[in-house]
Parts: sequence; structure tokens; C-alpha cells
Amino acid sequence: QVQLVESGGGSVQAGGSLRLSCVGSVYMYSYCMGWFRQAPGKEREGVATIESDGSTIYADSVKGRFTISRDNAKNSVSLQMNSLKPEDTAMYYCAADPLCGGGYNYWGQGTQVTVSS
Repeated sequence: QVQLVESGGGSVQAGGSLRLSCVGSVYMYSYCMGWFRQAPGKEREGVATIESDGSTIYADSVKGRFTISRDNAKNSVSLQMNSLKPEDTAMYYCAADPLCGGGYNYWGQGTQVTVSS
């Protein structure tokens, strides 16, 4: 069973930065990892994903502002968020896809990000 624990959320003014971290309970070097978010009243959306080889994909809304990275030695994945906007306000979740194509089957509990204008 994979357990994921996120940290780093908080409240920040527009234009500010936050760094989210996610630590897993198992070696995740071969997993695809992703960050997702869900705002009140909205569907969950993908923010950024990173494959085992380090290749990344970003949602258009965060390109150029967010950076996903991983540290396999620490079983962790991070999301550096810069130039934050009020519309980035959401609960952010870390997720793991052990088969890289089998679906994100493991999820963290989420960390809240609130951006004020």
C-alpha cells in the first residue's frame, strides 16, 4: 500500500510563491507522479505530472509558473508554484501511478492553497 503525505500549503498573496512537497511510503522511482487540484464547486483537474524519466506535462493554466520535480532518493515529488493567482486557490493533491498508464491509484490527503488578491 502506497501512502502519500503532502505538505507546504498555506495562504499567500497574489504574486507570491509556495512549494508543495509529497513524500511516499515506498520507493517510487518507477512511478509516474502527479499534482492535482480541486477548487470548491469545481471538478478536480490535473496540474502537473512527471514520469520516471523526468519528463513533465503541465496544464496550460500553470505553464511557466509551476515546476514539478522529483527526488527519488527521498521518495518525494515537489511542486514549486510561483506568480500565484487567486484562481490557483484549491486543495492540492499528490497522486501516484505505479504503472505509468494504469491510473493514479494512490492519493494523498491534500494540502490547501489559498491565494488572496
